Amino acid sequence: MNVSIEYIEGESILLHLDARGICASSGSACTSNISEPSHVLYAMDVPPEVAHGSLRFTLGRDNTIEDIDFVLEVLPEIVKKLRSISPLYQKK
Repeated sequence: MNVSIEYIEGESILLHLDARGICASSGSACTSNISEPSHVLYAMDVPPEVAHGSLRFTLGRDNTIEDIDFVLEVLPEIVKKLRSISPLYQKK
């Protein structure tokens, strides 16, 4: 699943998710060692400032509903915190 969070770099979100024990990545699976957003997002005309806030969550048979609920609990807190210090969000 890919989501884009406006006004925040995906890498910043990833650091906070990792600190909470949540594994995710930014960019596409086929270019996982490149820090640029997915070329697919650009092909879909996603603006660069939005594409840079993309996150990729991979779900598998070992994930539980509780895992998903935990991400949904933690992610809004992280977004709120990072947007509070984002110069891009302040200009909005």
